Amino acid sequence: MKVITKVLSSLVKVFPDEEPVYIPENTLFTAMKNETISFQIAYSAKAVMQEHVEISIKSPILRNLRIREVLCVPCSLPAYGEYDDHYLRLALGLYPDLLRERDNRSAAIVSKEWKSLWIDVEPDDAFMPGTYSIECIFLSCDTQEEWGCAKASVTIFDVQLPGQTLIRTEWFHGDCLADYYQVPVFSEEHWQIMENFIGAAVKRGINMILTPAFTPPLDTAEGGERTTIQLVEVAVKEGKYFFHFDKLKRWIDMCKKVGVLYYEMSHLFTQWGAKHAPKVMAAVDGTYRQIFGWDTPATGGAYTDFLHAYLPALIEKLKEWEIEKVTCFHISDEPGFEHLKSYQAAKVSVREYLKDFVVMDALSDYEFYKTGAVTKPVCATDHIQTFLDNGVQNMWSYYCSAQCRKVSNRFFSMPSVRNRIYAVQLFKYDIEGMLHWGYNFYNTQYSLNHINPYKVTDSGNAFPGGDAFLVYPNADGTPEESIRMMVLEEAMYDLRAYQYLAALTSKDYVIRLMEEYLPEPVTFENYPKSDYYLISLRNRVNNEIIKHIDQAE
Repeated sequence: MKVITKVLSSLVKVFPDEEPVYIPENTLFTAMKNETISFQIAYSAKAVMQEHVEISIKSPILRNLRIREVLCVPCSLPAYGEYDDHYLRLALGLYPDLLRERDNRSAAIVSKEWKSLWIDVEPDDAFMPGTYSIECIFLSCDTQEEWGCAKASVTIFDVQLPGQTLIRTEWFHGDCLADYYQVPVFSEEHWQIMENFIGAAVKRGINMILTPAFTPPLDTAEGGERTTIQLVEVAVKEGKYFFHFDKLKRWIDMCKKVGVLYYEMSHLFTQWGAKHAPKVMAAVDGTYRQIFGWDTPATGGAYTDFLHAYLPALIEKLKEWEIEKVTCFHISDEPGFEHLKSYQAAKVSVREYLKDFVVMDALSDYEFYKTGAVTKPVCATDHIQTFLDNGVQNMWSYYCSAQCRKVSNRFFSMPSVRNRIYAVQLFKYDIEGMLHWGYNFYNTQYSLNHINPYKVTDSGNAFPGGDAFLVYPNADGTPEESIRMMVLEEAMYDLRAYQYLAALTSKDYVIRLMEEYLPEPVTFENYPKSDYYLISLRNRVNNEIIKHIDQAE
């Protein structure tokens, strides 16, 4: 055989210059019949050669298989100067991440260079549970001689996982799509592209969408601005405000169509302190111009008057559209204790209108929380333990570039287990919601410039590669997914399986399974770091679910 092959789990990252390790225990794949299960087939040439091979997939469930190539992307900032020992590598270079549909059956194969195929098993309503073989054969393009073969099997149980209860948002940046594809904001092309990207997000377990009522005041340099994306149309006539919600209604209808369940309105005040108004555009006596922005104080003036006119009009529409119970609001992102006074003033200015809504913000300072300024904190994973130790209930959590030591994250340079372990932590601590700031942020830091995310993966040497986006913008207006996107989806399935078993037994029963052989309990900073732990845990949970269902019958 001229081709070396290895069957690998989805948790392995295959680098071109490093032979991946095959571990049989990590290739026992089981799943329920309403989830996608993924694995990989890695391959390289055995001798000195550079050839093209034909790849043939044989399986009785071929119609339920999706086969993609794992491609490497450049990364010039794999990690900050502060890091821990749970990274794969720290050097700039090429990192496996992008998943691309195969456009033909042939592949180039080169000695000492490793590549991999990403295989998804996607059961449908007609799928019959059972154990199925999947065979990947590498053939000479010239002679059809078999040069290599990889065999795997997948067991699908006759069980449906319950629906996802975790509320998950990865901030959606519609302006970045208009900028990348060079289409006018809210043109028909833009609406279709946004629907494609939001639909793909929902498919992978993202069920809440950041909604740009006004251009979100996020990741924007003070005094600078992002491309305007404003769903609420504003008119000012003789000093009075008038609002038109047709675009917002179209947005809500689009989101409902693709399965969005929750909405978060864009922040009412600027990031890091709530000191200014966001950019708001309006037709003022017939002239379209900016009426609020960095030069507008957050409170005590014209913007407060504006909000007092806008919020009642918006809330009336949310009730008319019957989404008021699934809509939340933000004041300002990531305030620190030094921003307490301005944050409190901003919140007080809108408090009477939002008293019946969830108002939440990213917050990691427990002393800030104790003041009562933020009642629903979204806490960074490296600060959340203090909140939990003090009995804070219904917590949300997030991580971003700053969570680079000890805790879960999704950088290219981190092993995939560091993504997927999040589900264990979410389950153990009853985390209600999960937030991340970058589903598709295709700007440099502070939105000073636009980027091509296929070439620039670190927001202009600002954030470790993998922080700013989960998907890539394909030429046809659809997203190309990443390894990280798929592994995080697996975490969502894991969480649903843990919850299902807990419903059949108890939460303590599941935690005992999780921690049975561990030297110390799982926390956000202490957790098993092996692929085998997660794969074997999920297989045990699946078998336990089957056992308890059978006992109940």
